[in-house]
Amino acid sequence: MAKEKKQEFVQHITPRDENFSQWYTDVVTQTDLMDYTPVRGCMALRPYGNRIWELIREHMDERFRETGHENVSMPMLIPESLLLKEAEHVEGFAPEVAWVTQGGNDVLQERLAVRPTSETIFCTMFAKWVQSWRDLPMKYNQWCSVMRWEKTTRPFLRTSEFWWQEGHTIHATAEEAHEEALLMLDIYREVCEDVLAIPVFSGRKSDKEKFAGARVTYSVEAMMQDGKALQAGTTHDFGTNFSEPFEVRFLDKDGTLKYCHETSWGVSTRLIGAVIMTHGDERGLRLPPAIAPFQAVLLPIAAHKGGVMEKCGEIHKQLKAAGLRIRLDDRDNVSPGWKFNEWELKGVPLRIEVGPRDIENGVVTCARRDTNEKFTLPMEGLAEKVKEVLEDIQKGMFDIADAFKTERTKDVFNMDELEQQVQTGYARAMWCGKRECEDAVKERTTATSRNMPFDAEPFADTCVCCGEKAEKVMYFAKAY
Repeated sequence: MAKEKKQEFVQHITPRDENFSQWYTDVVTQTDLMDYTPVRGCMALRPYGNRIWELIREHMDERFRETGHENVSMPMLIPESLLLKEAEHVEGFAPEVAWVTQGGNDVLQERLAVRPTSETIFCTMFAKWVQSWRDLPMKYNQWCSVMRWEKTTRPFLRTSEFWWQEGHTIHATAEEAHEEALLMLDIYREVCEDVLAIPVFSGRKSDKEKFAGARVTYSVEAMMQDGKALQAGTTHDFGTNFSEPFEVRFLDKDGTLKYCHETSWGVSTRLIGAVIMTHGDERGLRLPPAIAPFQAVLLPIAAHKGGVMEKCGEIHKQLKAAGLRIRLDDRDNVSPGWKFNEWELKGVPLRIEVGPRDIENGVVTCARRDTNEKFTLPMEGLAEKVKEVLEDIQKGMFDIADAFKTERTKDVFNMDELEQQVQTGYARAMWCGKRECEDAVKERTTATSRNMPFDAEPFADTCVCCGEKAEKVMYFAKAY
């Protein structure tokens, strides 16, 4: 019966338990987050989706500045000769690179890559900018789009062009670079959990799954409502793998030339997809207040009656002055029911209704998007009360997602258990560290290794795959 009511409420959204993939596509397209463009695999961010990305960016930038990073901008075109300097890197990206071969009417003497990532151009500039130990560290970040010619695409999750931030830093010592990679990983964890209300697993990637050219890659991994993993962010410790071929050197205090130690790290608009698949339901989006373009929508009820619009105007001004992102929906060409449906679809955390009876009683009627609970709040001191409700929504959304993650993560001790567990969630297993076992798991189950949690105590003695001695704890899951 509950399922039938959901279908009656929003006819155009496929139920999650019927077809999760189609449900996701329905939500993305019906909520005006993006639209498809003429180039396959490319999308246009519409104002609502772009505002969500801007808010994520603001939270990120604040943390980047607090940790001493500065924003820069690098060119999108990279000469082929630069990519070829780091063999492992170019081999890893070669199938996805888009090339510019002609400028105007002239064929270019050297192909130019549309950046798939910017390690090579950053290293080229670092080599020009760094002279001595006094110049270090250099800790830069850029917000841009990159191009990777994907074979299979899906909005936000995997597109040929996508928006992201990519941090690039150089340091005097290996220890400093290692600390930087872990620091940025913790910032990603913090943003996912405290801002997006998405619980994550933090840990180290296997050598098979690490970034092309990295010595070590770390990741934060989220669990979607279908039990699949989504890599929400990565940080990389390159050591001197890039600085050596690009001659990024500095004169140290002891008077000798040394190679810089480098890191890079990034998250992308994939995070919007993660928010949708972590929190959404049959009514559409459910947005955490921290990144909702409108944290609350204010709706006049019986707007034609005296005093309603005036009171709505007062409340709107009060809430906006308190720093809340508030929308007064005073449209007179659609019904309140239509507005309820539209703003629930778009995931606005809180709906505030004001009608003649509310004014008479000195209250507003509210509805939470996360729980669908309806209640009243006094008009006096409303701004602080609304802030308290939004804080509770933010925390509640995380708690629900965290409980789901815990429920869908199980320890497994053999391949039969692993194969069964990855159908619905994460399998936590012991792993011997051999790539052959990773390959065997993927071949049998289509699941991949996600990451090795920090300081995890072994819970068995043998590898889940080969039965040999194992000391590493690894999460396995099917992934986007």
